[in-house]
Amino acid sequence: MAPNIINIIIIIIITLFLSILITPTNSQPSLNSVEQESLYRVLESLNSDIPWRTLFPDDLCSSAPHGVVCGYTTLPTESDPGQVNIQELNFGYVSDHNPNPPCNPNTTTFDPNLFSSFPYLRKLFFYKCFTTRPVFVQSFIRVGSGQPDPGIEEMLFIENPGLFGSLGGSIGGMTGLRRLVITGSNVSGEIPCGFGLLKNLEEVKLSGNNLAGVLPENISNLKNLKVFDLSGNGFEGNIPAGIGELKNLIKLDFSRNMFEGNIPASFKGLKSLEFLDMSYNKFKNCGVPLVFGEMSNLKGLFMSGNELGGVIPDIWGKLRGVNAIGLSNVGVFGDIPSSIGLFLSNLSYLALDNNKLSGSVPMEFERLEMLSELNLKNNNLSGGLPFSSEFVSRIGRKLVVQGNTELCLDGRVFRSFVKVNGNLGCLKVCKMVENPKSAFPYDVSSSSLVGYQVVSLLLVMFVWLATL
Repeated sequence: MAPNIINIIIIIIITLFLSILITPTNSQPSLNSVEQESLYRVLESLNSDIPWRTLFPDDLCSSAPHGVVCGYTTLPTESDPGQVNIQELNFGYVSDHNPNPPCNPNTTTFDPNLFSSFPYLRKLFFYKCFTTRPVFVQSFIRVGSGQPDPGIEEMLFIENPGLFGSLGGSIGGMTGLRRLVITGSNVSGEIPCGFGLLKNLEEVKLSGNNLAGVLPENISNLKNLKVFDLSGNGFEGNIPAGIGELKNLIKLDFSRNMFEGNIPASFKGLKSLEFLDMSYNKFKNCGVPLVFGEMSNLKGLFMSGNELGGVIPDIWGKLRGVNAIGLSNVGVFGDIPSSIGLFLSNLSYLALDNNKLSGSVPMEFERLEMLSELNLKNNNLSGGLPFSSEFVSRIGRKLVVQGNTELCLDGRVFRSFVKVNGNLGCLKVCKMVENPKSAFPYDVSSSSLVGYQVVSLLLVMFVWLATL
């Protein structure tokens, strides 16, 4: 290569390098002193054992603990570096992949009013932070409702038994709220009417608390709601018909409460619903609602622990995507619809135990290739279980049939059943045909009758030997 070409290449490289060095850069602006100091105080109030100021002495937007998230609230320009503020605060160590600042349950200096110093806060998350000391949820709600629009969008408290108080009417001021998750706490009282003002809500999960009372009718205003979970509380009364207007709902879980009455016919409007759990309430003598058959996207249906009564309706041809059905201890009687086996090819879980079901087990269940758990115990089922050895081996101990004294199993499958499922209950081998002649579909002459009797006797002996 000619020397002049080499020199040109060197000059180009040096020029590019110098241009990088002297090009002005818009570095991230610093967090303002008010939010900086307030964040230190929040961290110290949640865990005073950690020297936060020493570990993180610099700007807390450029170097902060995991879980502290900043963002631009004013975008930078050529003449203005812009402005950054704290937008997310996540507390409580979850895992090594999510090591938020750990909380110390023995710290007693926590003050929720400190969060009023973060006007651009959008998410607030606490995991096992308030376990022994009492903290009132209304303090956080007051801070959130006093923020400028849009305010806090996500407020999450998970496994905080020290969280007390009621949601209160001021929650209606948190108009920008999209996610409200309060689980495993001692929050109590009713859901206030102001709840219906939160029209941006997409997820409400209030499971495992001490909430009670009836649901306000204006819940029908929450048109954007996708997840609605009130399980494990003390709610009572009828379910508002307006819930059927929440057409974006994907999950609805009202299990383990004291709801009563009927499932509203308006539920037919829940065309997007995939998961419905109304187990262990006080629904009585209303049967398995036919309206379930109108929920075309349903995948999980659970009504166990309610005194529904009636027969299992034949609605399964409309619900071909269902993969789990829980109808334990609901008082249904009569036959099990064979359409469950014909149409629910994705079914993996079926619980029909502790009912009054009679008749035979549908042979169509053998078609359910995805089935991994089948519970039929404590019914009045009779006849032979129409299952092959392969079916029994695949489900194993999750095939539960004890408590049906008239059920029996073909001798060819009995040993497979014993091998994979030791809990047989009173299950027995099916009896042999008492009159072998009846097995032949046509009449035989007297001259050949003896021959047929010999063949029949040999067949009986063969089956008997197979059971040994």
